[in-house]
Amino acid sequence: MQYASQEAWFMGAYFSGSTVGQPDDATMAAGSDMDVVVVTSEATPPLKLGKFIYRGALIEITFLSWNQLASAEEVLTSYHLAGSFRADTLLADPTGQLRGVQQKVARHFTEIEWVRRRCENAGQKIEHGLRNIDPTAPWHNQVMAWLFMTGVTAHVLLVAALRNPTVRLRYLAVNNMLREFGRTGIYSELLWLLGCEHWTPQRTCHHLNALARTFDVAAAHAKTPFPFSSDITAASRPIAIDGSRNLIRDGFHREAVFWIGATFARCHHILCADAAPKLQAELAPAFEEFVADLGIPSSDTLARRAEEVLRFLPRLRDEAESIMQANPEILR
Repeated sequence: MQYASQEAWFMGAYFSGSTVGQPDDATMAAGSDMDVVVVTSEATPPLKLGKFIYRGALIEITFLSWNQLASAEEVLTSYHLAGSFRADTLLADPTGQLRGVQQKVARHFTEIEWVRRRCENAGQKIEHGLRNIDPTAPWHNQVMAWLFMTGVTAHVLLVAALRNPTVRLRYLAVNNMLREFGRTGIYSELLWLLGCEHWTPQRTCHHLNALARTFDVAAAHAKTPFPFSSDITAASRPIAIDGSRNLIRDGFHREAVFWIGATFARCHHILCADAAPKLQAELAPAFEEFVADLGIPSSDTLARRAEEVLRFLPRLRDEAESIMQANPEILR
C-alpha cells in the first residue's frame, strides 16, 4: 500500500511459499521468511528486491510479470507458480484479474491431469538444467547449477503429493511426506544423488562452521546486485546459518546439506565479483572440501553425477505416479 501500489505498473500482490499452507494463527520460526510476490504489467520485471526486516518480520519481495500469470492453464502447469493460488493468497488486486486466475487455479489444482503436468514441468526443469551446465563456467557456478537441479528431484515428489515445493527445506519436507505415504525407500536414493547419504552430524557441522566464516566475509564485501543478494546479508543469516544449525541439532543433518551447499556457492559468486583475489583464495579451500565430500572433485565428475540424476528420472516419475495414485486429495 505504501510503495508498490503507487506505481503505474502495479497489478497486485500475493503471498507465496511455505506460509500459504500454514494456519492463520501459526507462529513462524525465527529462521523463516514470508514470501510476497508483486505483480507488474511490465514484460521484464525488476530485479528481485529480496529479504528485509519490516516490523520484526523477515519479508522477501519478488517481482513477477503479469505475462506469466495471464493464463490460468499455464499457471496450473507451472509447479513453482500454481501452489500460491490454491488458496486465497491475494494481498492486492486492483484490476480484479488476479482473482480470476486464482479462482480457476484453485478449482482445478487437485485434478490429476494438472498434477501430472506440474510433475512433468519439474522433471523437464531437471533435464534442461543438467544438460546445459557450462563446463567452462567458474567452479562455484557449475556446482550451484548441478546442486539446484539435483534438488528438484525432491520437488517432483512434493508436487505429486500436493505439497509446497519449498526451497531451503525441500529435503526435510520430502522426507516427512514420504514417511506419511509409507514410501521411504526412495529417500536414501535422493540423498545418494546429492552425495550426502553417508554424512555424519559432525561432518555437516564442520562444513556449516566453514560456511559461516565465508558467509560473513561475503556479506561484508557484497556490492554487485544478484538475484540472490539478499540471501547473503546479516538479516538473512538466521536462515542460512542458524536455520541449518537447528536442522543439525534436531537430527536432520543430511537435510541441511542442500542449503549449506547452495549458500556456499552463492557466497563464492559474490566473492568472485566483489572481493580481492587473495581473499577469494583464502576461502576457496573450505568450499572445495565441501564439494569433495559430496564426491565431486572435478568438472568431469560433476558431469557424471549429472548423468546419474538423468538416469534416475524414470524411477522418479514412477514414484511420483504412485504417490498421486495413493493421494486421496487428488481428483480423478
